[in-house]
Amino acid sequence: MRLYLLAHNPTDSVTEGFLPAAVRLGLDVTVLTDHAEQHRRAYAGTEFAPEVVECEVRDFREVVGLISRHHTPDAVFSNSDHLQTQTALAAEYFGLPAKDWKAALRAKNKGELRRHLTAAGLDTVRSVELDPGQDPALLREADLSFPLVLKPREGVASEDVSLVADIAELEQRCKEIQHRRPGAALVVEEFLDGQLCTLETLGDGRTRHVLGGLRTRLSPPPYFIEEMLEFVPAHPAAVVEQVLAQLDAIGVGLGACHTEFVVQPDGRARIIEVNYRAIGDQCDLMLAEILGIPLFEHILAVHLGRELPADLGERCAATPRRARNEPVCADRAGTLTAAPGPYDEECDGVRLAYRPLRALGEQHEHYHTNRDYLGVIWAVGTDQAAVDTSVARFIAANRWEITP
Repeated sequence: MRLYLLAHNPTDSVTEGFLPAAVRLGLDVTVLTDHAEQHRRAYAGTEFAPEVVECEVRDFREVVGLISRHHTPDAVFSNSDHLQTQTALAAEYFGLPAKDWKAALRAKNKGELRRHLTAAGLDTVRSVELDPGQDPALLREADLSFPLVLKPREGVASEDVSLVADIAELEQRCKEIQHRRPGAALVVEEFLDGQLCTLETLGDGRTRHVLGGLRTRLSPPPYFIEEMLEFVPAHPAAVVEQVLAQLDAIGVGLGACHTEFVVQPDGRARIIEVNYRAIGDQCDLMLAEILGIPLFEHILAVHLGRELPADLGERCAATPRRARNEPVCADRAGTLTAAPGPYDEECDGVRLAYRPLRALGEQHEHYHTNRDYLGVIWAVGTDQAAVDTSVARFIAANRWEITP
């Protein structure tokens, strides 16, 4: 059986998760990508080394044409934020299990997401869009109440997302982003205050299962860097019900979905964004360990048309394991001159893993986003205090140095 996997740059989710899972499922894999050499280097010497083919994956017509000339597909899949709509259209073209391409588009386009939830009568978040090249001064005419959140309409990983206090700051930030990303549309929206959480779901086209969630600690304003995530086996039922109702309205069903939302003091759950793919930054690998399930195999299996275990959600909610995911962030621009390498240990009932995300000798700006991550530590055990202590001990025992 042939799996086509669409990707941009290599990621841990694919390299450590989906490709090994594909081998275990007995699948032959063709990676379609616009960064072919990066993928070939990433998989060199691995037991799963897939076929890598250069393709303009942002264009679903190119994807369909290439697959038509290549091996017969049994599944078309992607875990990329940027490629869900293209993947859904290609899978549908070949009559394979596919996400609803309209749901994928609504999830990716943050302006369309807001309009759709408003039209469904589920939540209204005041928002305004600024098209590429539009003068930010036009925002002076909009009905805006500060503080506001400014973000790229189709952005990821907190890039260019910031809290703005007044119209002068808003105009300045818009101009800065337009200079860096001239083709990007921007969204300005109401700031949704409250505890940031995630809900992780997986559907097989018949049933959608809740796998659990996370509580997230963010950096101080004006930026929104995820500094720590703590596993929650089950959010309050009323909160989950609200989030699932909004996912229903968007059309999220088949496949993995990572939804970020805040819970406000009155118990209202309000969606920040919907990422119609599995959670990343090592959290998916951590989640598989927490839940004790073949998570990546399950995700690929639903794209092959297979049903998930009927009791999957109940088993996940009953897990005794707790976890913590904590990135190490750069606090300045410069060259990484000291950092630990990959590390794994099991000690006192806690499994800990560290994976570097930036190589020694690399020089970077200070982005004020998740791109500042130097590496990610995650730990899993049955006692939260022991898990937290294990992560703190690893951080204290190692050093990360950046030379300006």
